[in-house]
Amino acid sequence: MKKNNLYSILTLSLILVVFSCGNKTEQAAATQQAPPPAFPVTAIQQKTVTGYQEYPTNIEGIVNSDVRAKVSGYIQNVLVDEGQKVRKGQPLFRLETQSLSQDAGAAKARVNVAQVEVDKLIPLVEKNIISAVQLETAKANLAQAKATLSGVSANIGYATIKSPVDGYVGAINFREGALVSPSDSNPLTTVSDISQVYAFFSFNEAQYIDHLQRYEGQNKAERIKNSPDLSLVLANGKVYSETGRIQTSTGQINESTGTIKIRAAFDNPNEILTNGNSGKIRLPIEYKDAIIVPQSATFEQQKDIMVFTVDQDNKVKSNIIKVQGTVGNLYVVESGLKVGDKLIVSGVGKLRAGMPIAPQDTPFEEAIKPVAVLFKN
Repeated sequence: MKKNNLYSILTLSLILVVFSCGNKTEQAAATQQAPPPAFPVTAIQQKTVTGYQEYPTNIEGIVNSDVRAKVSGYIQNVLVDEGQKVRKGQPLFRLETQSLSQDAGAAKARVNVAQVEVDKLIPLVEKNIISAVQLETAKANLAQAKATLSGVSANIGYATIKSPVDGYVGAINFREGALVSPSDSNPLTTVSDISQVYAFFSFNEAQYIDHLQRYEGQNKAERIKNSPDLSLVLANGKVYSETGRIQTSTGQINESTGTIKIRAAFDNPNEILTNGNSGKIRLPIEYKDAIIVPQSATFEQQKDIMVFTVDQDNKVKSNIIKVQGTVGNLYVVESGLKVGDKLIVSGVGKLRAGMPIAPQDTPFEEAIKPVAVLFKN
């Protein structure tokens, strides 16, 4: 009986030893079969890059002059067409002047009568037959008659309405036969000088302060002067051939919108731009010696932008970064990384903090190249 128990114990021990050795062998084999996964890694460098901020804009000619009637009357002739180029002083409209001509005839007759009266009284005063007061009264009546005639003549001149500036005729709001007057709410038309145009856009308060602090100068005017040229993206998505400059700002924050209005000017030699055009102002911003990372190497976690780096033991470490700006496919990093940090370039969705990897060195310039889009919707 004792021999049987001893035999059973030895048999069980042998099985346990064999099983234990088998597990260790399998674990060793598994360890050899699963080396750390490989991921591309690059060393962070500094680089000077230029990004762009875009702002919606509306375009106006440098001069937009409303054309209005100075006297009431019916339009007899419209002498130009919409879109026509005109010169300063060129007739645009002609009002009916028949009633004015009648008034002018009557005024001229009154001048003649007053002149006759003055001529008659002069010799009588010289001979002391009548008082000089009578002559002065007659002269005053003559002056009044001449003033009335001058006013009527001026109104006849105003009946021919001329362009106040060189430019292009806008929409014509009144046609032949329409009664117009100086009190009309709508102008007859608008003449615009578009040899140069203004582009109006807005900064919010923070953008305005950033813009002024970004450039050197003792005052606002000097900082604006030292700011870079602007580009204009047209409504068709193409960049306008001429660059522009910021000229001025309103100087005050609009309390209701929290913005400040900016005026830039663009030359318009080919007359592509006109009143009412829209587009986007593109303002270049240079980031000198900046730390940059490809956006493909980042991920978001609870609204934080994060990246993975590799420590000296080739283990993954997560880093929160603060982004200063965006340039194409790159983030400009304000904080959270330093030069020399080993950034994991891609595959961030497969990583977790603390896991070991096999770093694959990737040149920095290669790592920040944009990824080609193979398919588009």
